[in-house]
Amino acid sequence: QVQLVESGGGLVQAGGSLRLSCALSGRTFSTYAMGWFRQAPGKEREFVAAISWSGTSTNYADSVKGRFTISRDNTKSTVYLQMNSLKPEDTAVYYCAATVGLYSRLYVRPRDYADWGQGTQVTVSS
Repeated sequence: QVQLVESGGGLVQAGGSLRLSCALSGRTFSTYAMGWFRQAPGKEREFVAAISWSGTSTNYADSVKGRFTISRDNTKSTVYLQMNSLKPEDTAVYYCAATVGLYSRLYVRPRDYADWGQGTQVTVSS
């Protein structure tokens, strides 16, 4: 059974940075495509970033492109989300998600993912 544990959330001022981490256990990490999603109060869960299991392909929501970077370290079974130039509208609970994927395929819909972490709160103050 896959377990995902996020960390790294917190409170930061606008313009600041945070790095989220998500560790996967229970299965072979290198065969999983990974994604980050977020959900603000009263809003639907939205796609943020995705990375293929090979690590060769990434995709970003337009709202975070150029500010966020997704990466993975298969030796640590961990996916990261580096968030720079944070804005108040980035405030949300951030979730990582995992799905068994093809080599370079990316998955951007919540329903594409079978396993989810518990979420970590990111709050950006103005």
